[in-house]
Amino acid sequence: MAGDGRELKLSFMSKEEYSCPVCNTLFHREELRSGSGRLIAGELTDELRRLYQPSAKYGDVYPLAYAAVVCPKCWFASMDKDFFDLPKEIRMRVLEDQTKRRADVRNIFPSVNFYEQRNLINGAASLYLVLRCYDFYPKDFSPTLKQGIAALRTGWLLDDMDKKYPGQHFDWVALLFKKKAQFFYTEAMQREQQGTETLSAVKVFGPDTDKNYAYEGALYLSGLLKIKYGTREDPEQWRASLGEVKRTIAKIFGLGKSSKSRPGPLLEHARRLYDNINKELNETDE
Repeated sequence: MAGDGRELKLSFMSKEEYSCPVCNTLFHREELRSGSGRLIAGELTDELRRLYQPSAKYGDVYPLAYAAVVCPKCWFASMDKDFFDLPKEIRMRVLEDQTKRRADVRNIFPSVNFYEQRNLINGAASLYLVLRCYDFYPKDFSPTLKQGIAALRTGWLLDDMDKKYPGQHFDWVALLFKKKAQFFYTEAMQREQQGTETLSAVKVFGPDTDKNYAYEGALYLSGLLKIKYGTREDPEQWRASLGEVKRTIAKIFGLGKSSKSRPGPLLEHARRLYDNINKELNETDE
């Protein structure tokens, strides 16, 4: 409560009424309020996640918990715009998957309920549902990269859960989701280069909600995630992967200066990754 008796609210229910394209349930989406010291920006991680300091008034705030649109009844979920645009011919497949996706989510988040206000736990579960539900979208929605973004965000919130609820193995589950993100980012870039799945349907690359690092950010992340979470079992293959990532990161340096799509923080993180790869390869820049 505020000092003058007013209740401190983190979120509000949207005026717009959402109609689930799968089960036709009507609901209002919960959205995070901005301003009044709710979000105190901290550092930007190497994975391009914006960390936030706890607010004296509101405590810990997790903007990503509000990023997904979820039907509270059938648990269909997606990014905002894609929620309304689910192709009609896919509806029955998504409806038939309802029991399975509920069971999959509850294996990790046993007591989650999407009729309740968003918090860290059902926020992470909502992002996992986004990852699951993009399996149903056709390639013209750029589902592979959107699954990568959802997997990475899920991993981040699971990291937060591990800090808040230690000793429950959320760190291990977070690592699994980051490895999933690595797979999807790599796959998305390969499909885009092969012309089998465009990235044109991705309007906001994120990966967090505070800034859009665009295609260059996705290129950087595809390399970073491969280095951090890719397999190192085959030394020669690993060295080849390092070389491939190094060349990819070099593309980001092509302009030499920061720009709207290559902001300074992205270039700084990319150069740090580039230098670390050089060290691992025992090379020096010519």
